[in-house]
Formats: sequence, C-alpha cells, structure tokens
Amino acid sequence: MMFEVNAFDIEIGQYKVMLNLADARELGMNAGDRVRVRAKGVSLTAILDITTQMVKPGQIGTFTEAHQRIGEVKEVDITSAPKPASVGYIKRIMDRDKLTEDQIRTIVQDIVDNNLSDVEISAYLTTLYMQDFDSQETEWLTRAMIDTGERIHFDTHPVVDKHSIGGVPGNKVSLLVVPIVAASGLLIPKTSSRAITGAGGTSDLMEILAPVEFSGDEIREITENVGGILAWGGATNIAPADDKLIKAEYALTIDPYSQMLASIMSKKGAVGADAVVMDMPVGPGTKLATPTDGRAMAKDLIDLGDRLGIRVECAMTFGGSPVGRTVGPALEVKEALTMLEGGGGPNSLREKSLALAGILLEIGCMAGMGCVAARGEGKVAAEKILESGGAHRKLVEIIEAQGGDPTVKSSDIEVGEYTGDVLAPIGGYVISFDNKRIVEIARSAGAPADKKAGVLIHKKAGEVAKKGEPLLTIHSGKEWELQRAMNDALRDMPIVVEGMLLERYPRYEEI
Repeated sequence: MMFEVNAFDIEIGQYKVMLNLADARELGMNAGDRVRVRAKGVSLTAILDITTQMVKPGQIGTFTEAHQRIGEVKEVDITSAPKPASVGYIKRIMDRDKLTEDQIRTIVQDIVDNNLSDVEISAYLTTLYMQDFDSQETEWLTRAMIDTGERIHFDTHPVVDKHSIGGVPGNKVSLLVVPIVAASGLLIPKTSSRAITGAGGTSDLMEILAPVEFSGDEIREITENVGGILAWGGATNIAPADDKLIKAEYALTIDPYSQMLASIMSKKGAVGADAVVMDMPVGPGTKLATPTDGRAMAKDLIDLGDRLGIRVECAMTFGGSPVGRTVGPALEVKEALTMLEGGGGPNSLREKSLALAGILLEIGCMAGMGCVAARGEGKVAAEKILESGGAHRKLVEIIEAQGGDPTVKSSDIEVGEYTGDVLAPIGGYVISFDNKRIVEIARSAGAPADKKAGVLIHKKAGEVAKKGEPLLTIHSGKEWELQRAMNDALRDMPIVVEGMLLERYPRYEEI
C-alpha cells in the first residue's frame, strides 16, 4: 500500500515511522509492529508508531533516521515485517539459556542498526541485570561491540589507556595522567564521556581548553603527532552500541555487570590499546563499596583483558572524598592546570595522578613493548616528568593539536562570578563528608551545563574548622542558580563538623 511521505526533522535514535490510526487499523497493524518501507530500490525495516493527529490518512510520517535512509522520495510502499531474530535471543536470556557468539553478535548489530525498540533494549538490559552473562559470553559481547564500530590502528606501539570506574567527584586526573604518559614517549589516545549524573566528565573539562569532537582518523593522527589526545568518545563511531545502551541504562538507573565490563573494554579495544590501567575508587557512595568488591571486579577485568589480548592492571584508590578540592568543569581545569604549571595543589590530586601515570609507565616495560620505567619505579618517573615541566609542555602541545589556545594559563580560566560560602556553624573536626551531596550541590549551581559552576571545598574529613569558617564556596554563572544551590546545601549539609545540631524537633513552626 502506497503512502505520501511526511518527513519530521526529529532525531530519535531509531528507524521509526508513523501512520494514522485509521490506516493502521485497515492494515491490521499496531504500535510497536515492524514494517517494511520501500522506495526506488531502497528499503528498511522500521518500528511503527500510531497517531490520530501528526499524520493524515494516506500519509506516513518518517523521523530523521528513517528519512535519511530512504532519501528524498514522495511516496513509499509499506508492508508488515517480522520482528528481528534478536528479540527471540533476548527471550532466551530471560529463560536463562546460554547464547552463542553469533546470537550475541546479532543482538549488538541490531542495536547499532536501530532495529530494536526502546522497550526491547530495556528488556535486554533488565534481563542482563538479573541474569548476567558468563565470562565467555561477556567476551563475545565485547568483541561484537568492537567489531560493529570503528577501530583505530596505530603503527607505533605500545598504545596505553586509562579508565575510571567512576563514583568520585572532582576526578580530573586524566588532565595530568595523559600529558605525563605522552611526555614519556608512550601513545595514549584517551577517549572519555561527558557527565550524565556527575558535575563534569573529562570531555566537559577538556572542552574548556580545546575542541573534543574528532573522528577516529583524527584521533589516530593527533595521537601519533603529539603522543596523546583527550577526546569525546561520543563523537566517534567507536563501540556505537554502547552509547545507545547507556541512554537506556540511565533511564532505568541500572548498570548490568557484564554489560559494564564489555562497555569499558570494547572502547579500549577499539582504540587499539595494548595495555590499560583501571582506576577503581573504593568506598561508601562509590560503585565499589568495599575492597572485596574491588578485587572481584579487578579479577574479571583482568580476565576479560587477557581474552582480548589487552594487558589490564587495576588500581584500587580511595573514594571517600573528592579528588582535589574542586568539583565542576572550570574549577577542576583551573586546579589541574595550576598543578601542571608548578603551582602546587591538593595532595590527593597529585598522588593519585602520579600513581596511575606511574603504572602506565611501568607497563611500557612489558616484553617487546619498550621500557619507560621498571616495576616499582613508575611513580618516581612520573613525578620527574611533572616537576620538570614536561607534562605541562605536553598538554600545551595536545591543546594546540586539538585546536585550542596553547598560551592558556590557569589564571585565564573563568569561574562563576556569583559565589556563596557555606559556613561552619561551630568549631571542631570534620567528621562526615558526603560525596553525592557535593555533586548535587554543584549540579544545583548549574554544572555541567554551566561550565563555570561548581564547588570549591575548603574542609575535608579530619580537618579542623573554626566557627564561621567556609566549608564550601559555591560558584555559579547565574544568581538564581547560586541561591538554589545555597538553599540545597543548607537544607541538607554535605559536611558535618563534630557536635553540629543536624535538626530540631518539634520544628519551631509546630510549637
């Protein structure tokens, strides 16, 4: 049956078309059915939606992805189409059956090709959350995620990389680790994400200094020219299934374990990494509550790396408080640049950056990969690169190679002009520090959308605070957002000084 095309300039991440309810009833079709759309030798399978208003009888609405596939045509033919085989494979996971490599690859390919609906992707993730893949299935999943996207191949080796499991605010260490490692002569093509629930991802930070959106070829070229890059992975076609799955995971607030392992390692495999160091923050409020949890994940990551031919070393790090004393893009960049320039800074930022960079320098001593630092000597080597100014000079090269201003200094970084201090109500030691609340306050101030917004931390756990001293300074680019963040902080204090009155009952207005 032929329909007039009514194209909608709306991207939805799927091949989807829309019929009027009257036409759908005549064809015996329902919302969520698969339909075959044909026009001038081009055809695609799309998911059907139904409306009574957006398209008239005799018309078919095509969303951006479907319209780009079929091209500029005036009419198309539409017929019923079967559900993709991967829907049946997802049901097999529900029944606790093991899948073959080809079946897992089919699921991933259908995700990449927009052949699965939001409901079907959600069903896959929910099932995997309750019934994890075994180690063999996880390897097949990882390989499928690598093979269905773009891969970067380097002529020079070793290629190393760094990844953080996340869960700790202010973790700007990549701004130090990448230039330290690149200055040593190793290649480090660091692709990273933007913040989803945090106050700033590595790409949000680096974007203050230089553009971060590059193709795979550009990532390879920049890395080979200057030794490293800090790019946004979402701008590439590297492991494209992962970005689609992350959106669904965020909506469901779940993170299936085997899918998380595959997500991490597929991106490292796709950028051609020979070796990776995993930053694994451990502590309350992180993804790894205890060292036991950290050791279990480390074992699985190392095993998966072995299967893929990637050397993995895991570093369990302290996750009980933010890295450094800043949370929010501009504040974090300013803090990291100050340290690279030789201006000092928080010990937590310095020590963590040197430890992780040191492990990567030691990995360079693997057989046949060239030696940068012997085992146990990596941190000292990394420290020499930092203190000599080599890391700063290398970051300047990377900034220039990515199209940024190589003359930028920490003093040039602008932070939110509207500020407010959260003061200690009494004197004493800081006995409690809530990471999640710090992130919530930074987001209330406008981060990460407002890159100048964030939180400057004056007092951490164990430190002495005098009555009336600032515990936090909140920065924002808008006065009303600052007031919102201040109200948020005072309503539920993220920092507790010993002896503080937390709340009083009955409330004054109840008396």
